[in-house]
Amino acid sequence: MKFQIGDKVVVLHSNDDGEVVDIINEKMVMVEVRGVKFPAYTDQLDFPYFKQFSAKKVVPEKKDNKPKKFIDDIPREKKPLKDRTVDGVWLTFIPILVPDEFGDDVVDDLKVHLVNRTNDGYKFTYKLNYQGESHFDLVNQVRPFEDFYIHDVPFENLNDSPTFAFDFSLEKPDKNKADYFEASLKLKAKQVFARIEELKRKGEATFSYKLFDTYPPKVEDPGIDVSILGAKGFKIYDAAHTRQHLEPAKNEIDLHIEKLAIDHETLDNYEKLDLQLRTFEKYLDLAILHHKPAFIAIHGVGSGKLRDEIHEILKYKKGVKSFFNKYHPAYGYGATEIYFQY
Repeated sequence: MKFQIGDKVVVLHSNDDGEVVDIINEKMVMVEVRGVKFPAYTDQLDFPYFKQFSAKKVVPEKKDNKPKKFIDDIPREKKPLKDRTVDGVWLTFIPILVPDEFGDDVVDDLKVHLVNRTNDGYKFTYKLNYQGESHFDLVNQVRPFEDFYIHDVPFENLNDSPTFAFDFSLEKPDKNKADYFEASLKLKAKQVFARIEELKRKGEATFSYKLFDTYPPKVEDPGIDVSILGAKGFKIYDAAHTRQHLEPAKNEIDLHIEKLAIDHETLDNYEKLDLQLRTFEKYLDLAILHHKPAFIAIHGVGSGKLRDEIHEILKYKKGVKSFFNKYHPAYGYGATEIYFQY
């Protein structure tokens, strides 16, 4: 669900400001405008701060209608940096302004650059994700003190909270450094709009976020003396046979609170959500350890808080190939289907 109760919105056909007061279903919400409540489809609404920067677009273009881009679809642009100050690896954004029908400049796209201000070169794998689904993949390398252009991101797509995820490895391997290093950045629309306003005030052209300062060293596993554990009565298993000692995995888990706790009425909202998320992560990990091809989390519809928290976990979970919250004959919109890769 794009909107939540309490969100400030703009009704696109009338340009009126309103507020979401209730969630009807996945496609409709109840909106209040100047004391009048009425149902509206979510694609007829938008966020007011988005209108502020892209007023020339009355109806936002649907990103799902755009074909997925791949590495061969974009030009390469690598520029050496004149400033040789060592201060880490950054993700830099350049707002592209275009005039609207009134002659005012509005943001159309964001140019995304990977800026390497270190003495090391890196190989990297990059993914742009929207709501857990990959929409752009890139494998390349960036040399020391180089500005690498990645691609353009349509400005309206910021409403889908994009995640920019990287896996780095050294261009010249070092036995004392980590084999790989993960870094990611999740942007929220309000956060970006504030940065752009700040750029306008200062007369600057770009804004940046640091991915990391220095590439991390390799952490050696010190190991443990298992004979000590055995002497204290602990059971010790051969790692090759670990799976047979695990709790059985499930194909689906029902996370409705009444299914998880007999005394759920005594729990507050935070305690309920915490129990639901801990249960979800437990059975998600078991599904991965048992090499299940897929897994279903039944979270219900409700306010969407549990679903959103689950999706946030899945975005960064190793082994998760994709996940979907679409209509299911058995669960409606109240379940997320998860698929794994090994």
